[in-house]
Amino acid sequence: MTVHSSVREHPSWPQLVSLVRELAFIDGGSDDAFTLASGRNSRWFFDTKPVMMHAESTHHLGALFNLRMDALGADFVGGLELGAVPLTAIAVATSDPLTHRRGFMVRKEPKGRGGRKTNNPPGIEGSSLEGGGSIVIVEDVTTTGGSAIKAVQRIHNDTSCNVIAVISIVDREEGAAEAFAEAGIHFESIMTRSDVAGQ
Repeated sequence: MTVHSSVREHPSWPQLVSLVRELAFIDGGSDDAFTLASGRNSRWFFDTKPVMMHAESTHHLGALFNLRMDALGADFVGGLELGAVPLTAIAVATSDPLTHRRGFMVRKEPKGRGGRKTNNPPGIEGSSLEGGGSIVIVEDVTTTGGSAIKAVQRIHNDTSCNVIAVISIVDREEGAAEAFAEAGIHFESIMTRSDVAGQ
């Protein structure tokens, strides 16, 4: 199970699951109803952009992501564009200012230059990662884990930072946990497809 017990027990969790079900989830009724970004077909579809642009759900997302990032000791939060960008902003904006948590984004295709002021390598933008630190990579929906694993590899190859975890809003339960375990990356989610679909 990829959902930490402290998340399930948090008072925000049931309402966030309900909002994801209402705003983001479609059950197509057959196993090939939707073609996902990964190329796989699935009965279930999640569009979490409305969740990340909704006042109530962003409040709950911030509380739950920061609950886990505080416990893990994350200095930075970030991930691949596009889905991780609003999620990173939510996490930073709702974090305790005393944690000094900072955010960044990883471009899928680097622009060819790094941060002029931050000294970040090309394609990694936002807060400076030059001094190193502990990072949590965030995702909106995780299917196979491939995109997040690429982001982890970029961070480890191009910076002195250490990725301590990947945390997703929704684990689709389609192999990501196993892929992260094989890659030696700690993976958690705020909820699973089963939590939302009731199956």
